[in-house]
Amino acid sequence: MGWLLPTLTLLISKLDRIGITSRYCKPLVGALQEGLQQRFGNMLVEPEFIAAAILVPKFKTSWTSDENIVKLGLDYIKHHLEEETLNQPPVDGSSGSEEEDFFASMKPTHGQEGIKQIDGYLACKADDKDILKSFPSVCKLKLNTALPASAACERLFSTAGLIFSHRRARMDSNNFENQLLLKLNKRYCHFS
Repeated sequence: MGWLLPTLTLLISKLDRIGITSRYCKPLVGALQEGLQQRFGNMLVEPEFIAAAILVPKFKTSWTSDENIVKLGLDYIKHHLEEETLNQPPVDGSSGSEEEDFFASMKPTHGQEGIKQIDGYLACKADDKDILKSFPSVCKLKLNTALPASAACERLFSTAGLIFSHRRARMDSNNFENQLLLKLNKRYCHFS
């Protein structure tokens, strides 16, 4: 999930450059930009997707220059770090109440430690996945995980079974693939 927004952002910026320099392909570039905005526009400002992109060591915050986008993603990450620390029991075995330890409120909390780790992660120059081992709070965030549902695959195979019937058994693979693509993406096509 973390690769989506950096890829889209790079694609949009490359299309902008092509649109400026190209003489003949401006309508095509405009149609592509409009299609990307229509399909992925709401995802470009979704905090979960932004946070997932920030948590990919290859990208961090370098994929966008918009400070509001970065702030939205970092706020989402910090909120999830705080939630995670609230749900964890105290590690020292104490009950954590102020009645037992008068100075407990002066000790640094796990939430503050997580925020320090986020700042350290963003400041780190390395861009491989191994740096996540140095920041356990960042590594524990479950934003770049695959969805365990198979509904999309089942829908694809069901549609493919409807298209590739015994009456269409002699269809070649290119034609079959094109028909399947058109059938599954017909809601994005606007024919006049």
